[in-house]
Amino acid sequence: MQKLFLAVDRFNTRIGHFFAWLIVALTGLICWEVFSRYALNSPHPWAFDVQIMLYGTLFMMAGAYTLAASGHVRGDILYGFFTPRTQAFFDLVLYIVFFIPGIVALVWAGYRYAGESFAIREHSSITAEGPPIYPFKAVIPVAGALLLFQGFVEILRCIVCLKNGEWPNRQEDVEEVDVDKLKAMVTHHEEENAAR
Repeated sequence: MQKLFLAVDRFNTRIGHFFAWLIVALTGLICWEVFSRYALNSPHPWAFDVQIMLYGTLFMMAGAYTLAASGHVRGDILYGFFTPRTQAFFDLVLYIVFFIPGIVALVWAGYRYAGESFAIREHSSITAEGPPIYPFKAVIPVAGALLLFQGFVEILRCIVCLKNGEWPNRQEDVEEVDVDKLKAMVTHHEEENAAR
C-alpha cells in the first residue's frame, strides 16, 4: 500500500513541479508587457487574458500536488494536539462528507463547462478579439480529476493510520525554511570558523 501512496504522490509532485514553471512564463510575460507598454509604447491587448489563464492554470494544477505534500490549510490549533488516530478519523470524515462530493461536482461541472466552451470555440470577452479560452477551461476537469485521485489516496492513508496508529510516510519534497534551523546552522558554521 505504501508503494501506491508514494507513486501517486510522486506523480502529482512531478505534475506540480512541471506546472510551477508557469511562474517563470508568467513573470516573463508580465515583464515583456510592461517593457512593451511603457518603453516601446506598444501594449498587447491579449496579454492580460493570457496572464489570467497562466495564473489560473498554475493555481488549478497545483491542487493535487499541494494535497500530496499536505500543504492545504487546516485548523491546526486543535488538530495538532490530537493523536494520529483522532486526526485520521476527522480527516476521513471530512474527506468523505465534504471533499469527495465537492471535487466530484467540480469535475462534472468543469467537464460540462469545458465541453460547451470547446463546442463554440469560446474566446475571451475581456478584450476585443481576445485569445481562445477553451483550452484553459479544459484544465478545470483535469485538475479536479488529479485532485480527486490524490483525495482517494489520502482516504486510504487515513484508513491505514486508523489501523496502525501512525501516519504513513509521504513523498519527500522541498521544505519551507525553518528560521531556527537556519540560525543554528549559521551559528554552527561561525563556531567552526572561530575554532580554526
